[in-house]
Amino acid sequence: MDENNYGARDIIVLSGPQGIRKRPAMYIGSTGSSGFIHLLYEVIDNSVDEAMAGYCKNILVKLGRENGVDYAEVTDDGRGIPVDIMPKEGKPAVEVIMTSIHAGAKFENKAYKVSGGLHGVGLTVVNALSSHTEVIVKRNSKVYRITFSRGVLTSGLEEIGTCGNETGTTIKFVPDTEIFSVDRFDTIQLTERLRYLSFLSPGLKIKLVDLREDSSEETNFYSENGIVDFINYLRGGKSDVSKPIIISKSDNSIKVDIGLQYVDGYNEELLSFVNKIKTPEGGTHVTGFRGALTRAITNYVQKNSKKKTSVNIEGEDTREGLIAVVAVMMQNPEFEGQTKEKLGNVNIKSVVENIAYTALSYYFEENPGEANKVIEKVSRAAEAREAAKRARELTRKKSLFEGAVLPGKLADCTESDPDKAEIFIVEGESAAGSSKQGRDRFYQAILPLRGKILNVEKATDEKIFNNAELHLMVTAFGTGIKEGFNIENLRYKKIILLTDADVDGSHIKTLLLTFFYRYLRPLIERGYIYIAQPPLYKVSHGREVKYAYSDSELSALMKENNGKGNVQRYKGLGEMNPEQLWETTMDPQKRIIKRISIKDAQIADAIFNILMGMDVVPRRKFLEEHSTEVSFLDV
Repeated sequence: MDENNYGARDIIVLSGPQGIRKRPAMYIGSTGSSGFIHLLYEVIDNSVDEAMAGYCKNILVKLGRENGVDYAEVTDDGRGIPVDIMPKEGKPAVEVIMTSIHAGAKFENKAYKVSGGLHGVGLTVVNALSSHTEVIVKRNSKVYRITFSRGVLTSGLEEIGTCGNETGTTIKFVPDTEIFSVDRFDTIQLTERLRYLSFLSPGLKIKLVDLREDSSEETNFYSENGIVDFINYLRGGKSDVSKPIIISKSDNSIKVDIGLQYVDGYNEELLSFVNKIKTPEGGTHVTGFRGALTRAITNYVQKNSKKKTSVNIEGEDTREGLIAVVAVMMQNPEFEGQTKEKLGNVNIKSVVENIAYTALSYYFEENPGEANKVIEKVSRAAEAREAAKRARELTRKKSLFEGAVLPGKLADCTESDPDKAEIFIVEGESAAGSSKQGRDRFYQAILPLRGKILNVEKATDEKIFNNAELHLMVTAFGTGIKEGFNIENLRYKKIILLTDADVDGSHIKTLLLTFFYRYLRPLIERGYIYIAQPPLYKVSHGREVKYAYSDSELSALMKENNGKGNVQRYKGLGEMNPEQLWETTMDPQKRIIKRISIKDAQIADAIFNILMGMDVVPRRKFLEEHSTEVSFLDV
């Protein structure tokens, strides 16, 4: 194109499906696993909107696999998508909804008083980004069918049967592998979302049927008590500090449901929702709740002189050990982006804050025993925060966390670009020696750790800030910690945990992951943490040497060698010379490393608490229940 002659002929107008397929990330966030499953969320959310409107009692989600890619089928017993002809368009309403952006019944709050879908693009996006879509509608005592491919109509609306008084919609779609880089739905993420929806929709029955394996698996989700059940689920095996507090109140067209409880721990677990859609980044409703909680607690302390603390209570103190659910139902929510990560409505902050503050203040006055438990918990958090602050000041003076001097144990690389640099956190001095000799010094750094690090699940901030091994890691990473954390200062975007393939090595990995999860979680969320997979066996057959990373690989190798060969079991990294360590574990062309991701933060939180927390009873119960699942035990 001649840029000097740029004119009207150069302007391209893409219709709805074409535009979506051209820029899919604008609508679903990415074309990876998160975008892949987002299509399914869009369909499920439409069924949930029917439930919120009072017309749907059951939702069935089926997962299957055809021609190397997953498909999903969602059925509800709602009113059924309208099938009558729209006069202006001259097409059935279901066809318009599936092919036209900004077409739907959620703009004027008539058919739906509140809903998760707002922009009229959800089903159109699903249709446009699927290689095949089929819609079955039960309505008017008849069954209708219409099909599409990549957003284009392939079979017009036809009547295929009768259904008596039954109503509802079934949407089956196959995500397009021309668009997506993945081909499977993540069952863990889906299970989490369906479980949350059941808690937020008391009385709604949701069934998940997974047909992708040889034997189908069914999971049912149902909650009778809503937010109360939700709080009990999030609490898991944690010990109670206070009883659950449930707040449910409406202000004009806005309904606010809040559940909160304090448990014996140091971390906050707050989940927020708007019209039953999870808002991972919070928003104005969360800001309002946190403000109300801080104000209600500090005001109660001030009014009751006997409860005054030696230090001033701040917002973060009121959130230590807090489990909370903040759910808002409202008309016309303003989400940031189609993927609805954060609520932006300014007026919601004051609505939620007023409701929460009034309810909490009344609860504390009426339940002084429970209020005292909360105040004691918050006061201890405030005192610990002040102690940790003093420890951090000492730390800064010693240049441990934020000083420019890198730890002496660190064998750094010469590459300064974090995108190209990687660091191995290595267990033991002998393994560190081999890895230092075997590495590529240009982009691979080595940091040895001496034995097992501090169990941060049982430690206060003060102990953590004074722990030498943790100092080494944080200083090497360059990020700082807590309020001093800045991910922009990260020096390596691959942090690889390299430990022995035995019980001690597994324990060290668990301790490290606990620390990352609690104090450096953005490193996991951005996919910067990896676990190296050193081989378990070395198989020598004549002059040929091969490595096996599992018992099944060993069996395959021995079968390949007709049962012949010398097998060496590696119990420690120190048994490998530098060349072997490079070849098997550090060479990017040959190594196996597993990226750590947080797919189900609540499950991870519960497991960390059970395995690494202070309460012995849940840990013993977990071990008893799962003892038969142990596949490798080093004795």
